[in-house]
Amino acid sequence: MFKRRTDWTRRGGGRVRLSFEDQPIEALEGDTVAAAVLSSNPGFTRTTPVSGARRAPYCMMGVCFECLMQIDGVANQQACMVQVREGMVVRRQLGESPDEPGANSAPRAGGDHGAD
Repeated sequence: MFKRRTDWTRRGGGRVRLSFEDQPIEALEGDTVAAAVLSSNPGFTRTTPVSGARRAPYCMMGVCFECLMQIDGVANQQACMVQVREGMVVRRQLGESPDEPGANSAPRAGGDHGAD
């Protein structure tokens, strides 16, 4: 579980309200969507396209792509790279996005190879 450090403050850290899976959460200005959602203890924030395995943000610096979420109706957003804004609507990325190339197509040749 992620907890905010109480011995650290940020200038201009006003409160921002957003929703994750239709539940209100609060964050500080400057927080990333991934940090805000993790602080609400969601369990998981996406599922993988092939196996449906549950995932959550990992590296928090835009490298691993485990933080993909739907933000304000746009799928495949790296939540660790997006700062919170008042009124944002954030949802789990469940499997492959319908907007993603190859969605709803036949499985890739050669199988999964553990890519999930």
